[in-house]
Amino acid sequence: MRSMRPNLKLLPFALAAAFALPASAENLQQLYEMARTYDASWQSSKAQYDANLYRAEQARAAVLPTANASAGLSRSQFENTLPAVDRPITTQNATISASQPLYRPANFATWEQAKRQVELAQAQLNAASQDLIIRVSQSYFDVLAAQDTLTFVRAQKAAVAEQLSSAKRNFEVGTSTITDTREAQARYDLVIAQEIQAENDLRVKRLALDSLVGKPDVQPAPLLVPLNIPGPVPPDVNVWVQQGEEYSPSILQAKSAVEIAQLETEKAKAGHKPTLDLTASYNVTRNPSGNSSVPASTRSNTGTIGLAFNLPLFAGFSTQNRIRETLSLEEKAQADLESTRRNVAQATRTAYFGVVSGQGQVKALEAAEASSQSALEANRLGYQVGVRINIDVLNAQSQLFQTKRDLAQARYNVLVGQLKLKQANGTLTPDDLARLNALVTAK
Repeated sequence: MRSMRPNLKLLPFALAAAFALPASAENLQQLYEMARTYDASWQSSKAQYDANLYRAEQARAAVLPTANASAGLSRSQFENTLPAVDRPITTQNATISASQPLYRPANFATWEQAKRQVELAQAQLNAASQDLIIRVSQSYFDVLAAQDTLTFVRAQKAAVAEQLSSAKRNFEVGTSTITDTREAQARYDLVIAQEIQAENDLRVKRLALDSLVGKPDVQPAPLLVPLNIPGPVPPDVNVWVQQGEEYSPSILQAKSAVEIAQLETEKAKAGHKPTLDLTASYNVTRNPSGNSSVPASTRSNTGTIGLAFNLPLFAGFSTQNRIRETLSLEEKAQADLESTRRNVAQATRTAYFGVVSGQGQVKALEAAEASSQSALEANRLGYQVGVRINIDVLNAQSQLFQTKRDLAQARYNVLVGQLKLKQANGTLTPDDLARLNALVTAK
């Protein structure tokens, strides 16, 4: 009778030790806050948002009053023959002027455009924030998945090594053939190669997370086990799509672009309209040594107030062609908005059904894990009583560890998929990370 007894009972303890929380582990929300202060892409988006705000304020100046002050000093030499005059003339003057637009359609349209630009900038910043959440979460769970893979490969390596030792012992005592030993050795060599690959993959994933949050040797906190993954709420894909119309940054940007294009048409039409400004000025001119007609010191004060009216008559058909251009751009903006709506709806549906499918896959893999464990125990017992061969046990071991890896990856995919679902319809916020963070072991 064959006496192969791999010590798989120690596997749960090995896995538990591997998943134990490091002393310096950071949870998902902590890493997100680190990334907000370090990630260059996020900092670039924030700086662009601030610049857009200041640009919008510049447009407001076109509808506000303007004031200017000027001063001058000149000196000339005055000569006359009859009567004989030869003296210098000094002229000093100072002017304060102001203007207030009363009717300038193009300026007011530009101001309205600036307001839409602020809304567009806010939508762009929201999109960048959501992108940062996804990038941090994806990198976080990539590291956890790589850790799990390495742990499972090492556990499989230990099991195959024990199987190899058992096969060698059985061959030495004559209870098995050299085939069992060679099969176990081949499987052991394969697992060694898988371990090298898993170690390198974990190294690369760690570097990606470190570069994202700006901290070396980040230790992401593992998930709580057992893990209860909730489904999408509300459980109706159409509701998710409808929310996208109101919250999606892409749709909000496209809507702002349409309004900006419409206002650009209003600006073009203003080329045919008159303008009216309120103007005022006050001037002081002083000649301390007199002027050409009066030898004594003189001073004149002049104040004016009035209206400046301008009516365009003909500009070489440039205004008409400008209007045609802006109308075409307006149609383009409308088409882009409709395309964005369709893309957001498609992405939302894809993400929603991906989460639902992922949850079903998790349940199926949980059942497969239990079945694979039972199959391994049955093959091990069959090998002991001689109704199963060594390769059957090795295959059962490989199936069990592969299922464990697939199950861990499927759980991470569902968690990230839920975040991507909210990103697809624009409802993703840092609060969603706080809720997800509850599934992560606290420090």
